[in-house]
Amino acid sequence: MSTVPGIAFSTLAFPDASLATALSLGRAWGYGGVELRLIDGELIDPSMPAAARTEVRRAAVAAGFPIVAVDSSVQLTGEEPGPQLRRFLELASDWESPLVRVFGGPLPGNEPARTARLEAAARVLEASVPAAARLGVAIGVETHDAFSASSVLAELLAQVESPWVGAVWDSHHPHRMGEQPAEVCASIGPRVLLAQVKDAIKNPERDAEWRLVLLGEGEVRVQEMLSLLTGGGYQGWVSVEWEKRWHREIEEPEVALPQHLRLLESWLRDPQEAV
Repeated sequence: MSTVPGIAFSTLAFPDASLATALSLGRAWGYGGVELRLIDGELIDPSMPAAARTEVRRAAVAAGFPIVAVDSSVQLTGEEPGPQLRRFLELASDWESPLVRVFGGPLPGNEPARTARLEAAARVLEASVPAAARLGVAIGVETHDAFSASSVLAELLAQVESPWVGAVWDSHHPHRMGEQPAEVCASIGPRVLLAQVKDAIKNPERDAEWRLVLLGEGEVRVQEMLSLLTGGGYQGWVSVEWEKRWHREIEEPEVALPQHLRLLESWLRDPQEAV
């Protein structure tokens, strides 16, 4: 009998609320876990003092929520990402979270600079594997930035075969790069550590711009993504990333998060009915 993934939400949906309020609302709506991106409306500081760390853990425990991921802004191709990544691994360990999310960052378009940058990013990951294994916290590289296409992310992951390094599949970015869910699964499916879901439609007047919409109202093939993942044995979390922090014009979390949860529960109960 297959296991239905748990459904979490990202605190990115709550730019104006305290962590306690976000957790209380998520619990009331029926979510099972939380992905931490904002704490009290602010991006996570990996150097936060011990007392503040304890308060975050206490709030999650009080809400009955596992922290399914701690989301960093680390870019593997940036300046000296290793020390900051290690601080995030330690922070996630303090919170008993199994995952730290990182970005790949930018890549040059020309060779051999592109290959050299990819190899440098792989070295950062390799150097972080011992700490990840010791702390019991994996590193998930998101389909984002220059790594939005899963084919690019697969190039990086092929250089780091450790089970402590994998992918965070953001449903939107591979789609806007022209990839179908089956292509993403073929590229990174076995390495997916977290599935982030969002839906969007392209601005008809500006092809490069997308507008986030309620789940099922856009063109991102989220239901097919979930069907492929669960059909392939994925048992990790599905997390709703409602980006209210970055897009103030979209619906309030009180509208969006309950709607996402209802639809995701329906799709996950019957994953074979993919559209």
